[in-house]
This record gives sequence, structure tokens and C-alpha cells, in this order.
Amino acid sequence: MTLLFLDANLIGGGVGVFLAVAFFLVLAAAAFIAFKMLKKSVKMAVRLVIVAIILAIAVTGTVGLWWASTSKSPRPPRPANSQ
Repeated sequence: MTLLFLDANLIGGGVGVFLAVAFFLVLAAAAFIAFKMLKKSVKMAVRLVIVAIILAIAVTGTVGLWWASTSKSPRPPRPANSQ
């Protein structure tokens, strides 16, 4: 019976899109906080590199979650003879 549920997309539909947006917002907030905290101790170029790395991870994770949530589950092949 559990064999029927193995092809289900676990993060499908709106839940996956919500997770993707939430993931991006959390990491964008972390990048902003890191930028503000490193204001006095690190030069501007290093701060921007750190923020760029955090935002790149955020964008990559968001695209991955979005792609996983919108991909269609595989359908079984049609039978050759329908009679």
C-alpha cells in the first residue's frame, strides 16, 4: 500500500513555493545582519564578498526548492494494448 505514495512530491505546490520564499528571506536577513555587524571591523570589499556569498546560497536554495516543488511527479507509462 505504501508503494503508491513513493512517487508523491513531498514539497509540491504552494508549500514548496512558501519554503523557497521563506528560505530566501531568512538568508537575506542574515546577509543584512552580517553586513551591519561587520561594519567597523572589516573593509567594504570583504563585507560585500561575505554578503554576496550568503545571497548566492539564498538564490541557489530558493531556485532548488522552487524547482523541486513545481516538477511534476513521474507518470506510469501507458499500456500498449488497452483492450
